[in-house]
Amino acid sequence: MSDHVQVIILGAGPAGIAAALHLHAKGVSVRVLDEQATPGGQIYREVSLASETRKSLLGKDYAAGSSAVARFLDSGIDYVPNASVWLLNAEREVHYRVGGKSYMATADRILLCSGAYERPMPVPGWTLPGVMTAGAGQILLKTGGRIPNGAVVLAGTGPLLYLLATQYLQAGVKIKALVDTSTRPDLWASLRYLPAAIPAWRQLWKGIGLMARLRRAGIDWYQGVTDIRIEGESGAKAINFSHNGSKRQIACDLVLLHQGVIPNTHPTLAIGATHRWDEGQVCWVADQDRWGELSVPGFFIAGDGAGVNGAEAAALQGRLAGIGIAMSLKVVSETDAEAEAQPVRSEWNKYRCIRPMLERLYRPTADLQLPADDTIICRCEEVTAGAVRQYAALGCLGPNQTKAFGRCGMGPCQGRQCGLAVTQILASARQVSPGEVGYYRIRPPLKPITLLELATEK
Repeated sequence: MSDHVQVIILGAGPAGIAAALHLHAKGVSVRVLDEQATPGGQIYREVSLASETRKSLLGKDYAAGSSAVARFLDSGIDYVPNASVWLLNAEREVHYRVGGKSYMATADRILLCSGAYERPMPVPGWTLPGVMTAGAGQILLKTGGRIPNGAVVLAGTGPLLYLLATQYLQAGVKIKALVDTSTRPDLWASLRYLPAAIPAWRQLWKGIGLMARLRRAGIDWYQGVTDIRIEGESGAKAINFSHNGSKRQIACDLVLLHQGVIPNTHPTLAIGATHRWDEGQVCWVADQDRWGELSVPGFFIAGDGAGVNGAEAAALQGRLAGIGIAMSLKVVSETDAEAEAQPVRSEWNKYRCIRPMLERLYRPTADLQLPADDTIICRCEEVTAGAVRQYAALGCLGPNQTKAFGRCGMGPCQGRQCGLAVTQILASARQVSPGEVGYYRIRPPLKPITLLELATEK
């Protein structure tokens, strides 16, 4: 059994909310499926439940999501929280589970707003207890106001790392050090994109403000570090790294890693959409047209899942996708759609224009793109980078073959943690481009499901 709606939107973050509100206002029947218990996505996680104190702690950008989330909840849109999509196919069938039961629905159009996740940062010791991602630390802060009480080191680079550091300072957390992989040459190289980024001056100024606040706090800040290694047996005890030609060690109880975010391409890969290797973002991105439509008919994409541009840009892109979907359903004419989209595109470009500068400034360093042989890259199956290089020497051509050679990518995360590293290691070993090597073939179930749920699907 299944039911049918005109549009199914996967994800209730900024893009999904904006698209849903637009389509609902046009009289289109919409169902929004979201994994979280409340709308808002990662950036506005639990904003509808947050106290004023927590909103103040997390900053104005977080609190700004309150109005959009409130409009969405008051709209009467068919919204299904705690929904985990486990199967998605090109026939526009969506199978999802909620509360121990599985359901199937079909749609004329499907909009993927699956967002992004943190780029894995494989360094020796990253699998130890006491090592988390900066995003995980921020989720704990947003959902329960939970903060670490030991010695904390933030390592890596990127806006989220600096934002979390300032939020921790506001919460009274003692940050022992910032171990920053970005370099002065990265900064100089990024400045060539500065003139094009001027329309996004508010974002630039915001970033400068974060940096200035961290400097004023007197945090030990090591920039241009390499060879990061986390030491410990039953848990993290120290972080080692090279800085200005010297070896350093900092004792700590918690290490938070971050190396930027990348689009969540598993849903787009699952339906067989075409993808390209984006050298700027150093990751895979689904091909899409100016309305966000994918190579698979009837599927659209918006938000950071389409390419990381930030929350404000995601909302605008969601609205653009909504306009495109309404046009494809003949709800509005092409002429009216173009007129409606023009100011939205103009505003979107103001946020998008800063991305080349940020991508160059915070580009993953060579040792993180191609980890040392002894570094575990597949956490699920404990496969090292050296093992993948051995597979290549034996004739392994792509990520799918690594499964046969050593089960790499066959664990619960389905390659989310190792996929990029496997692609880049094989490309380096074969001396070809990552685009030629490819990525894992993604098969259902996308998320775990029990046999009972499968047998009783409605």
